[in-house]
Amino acid sequence: MLLVVLTAVLGWEIVRANMTEAARAQWPWRLQLLDMEPLGSLLAVAAGAVLARAQYARTVRPLLGWRADWKTGHLRGGVPEWQVGLLNGGSHTVVVETYECQVVLRGEGEQPVVSPWTDVQGAAGVLTGAGLTVGEDFQLVTMGNFPLVGTGSYETAMLGAFSQRFVDEVEALHLRVRVVDVVGDSHERILDALKGARSTSYQRPVT
Repeated sequence: MLLVVLTAVLGWEIVRANMTEAARAQWPWRLQLLDMEPLGSLLAVAAGAVLARAQYARTVRPLLGWRADWKTGHLRGGVPEWQVGLLNGGSHTVVVETYECQVVLRGEGEQPVVSPWTDVQGAAGVLTGAGLTVGEDFQLVTMGNFPLVGTGSYETAMLGAFSQRFVDEVEALHLRVRVVDVVGDSHERILDALKGARSTSYQRPVT
């Protein structure tokens, strides 16, 4: 904002400098905000600060991604489940600011039924209303002010686990995650938690 204001002042002073003395004696052209020399110095400092912050923000920005696979361990009965996890491949920790879900159910016809964006409790209500059971067909994780550590690796924070029945009956489950980095910038990522679930199958671990 400071850079924009100083640029506007510079434009004003350039226009004034190219007007006649008689015109500069009239209002509003007789209004002089700053001398050109200090104005140029302030503008250079502000531009340098903006560029330095932009470079630093680029260095510390998160690299949000997600990873999913068929595993076991979170749903009752030890059945195969589609586990989805969020990862931050950047080098600095970010904090989850908002976390929302959008359920897309398969309608009776070809048109799917799309729910509004809501929190985990609201999404669970939509899913249970469709006949799915918490802990048996799905498990969603609530996240709020959660620090997502930048590891630069593939370590993930679990977002949810979903059964084969869930994958068959739910068209899509969109998860929207917004995080704040160390310089205060917000970054948002929207993912489909069921993407890839129908094209892969559970592989038992080799013992």
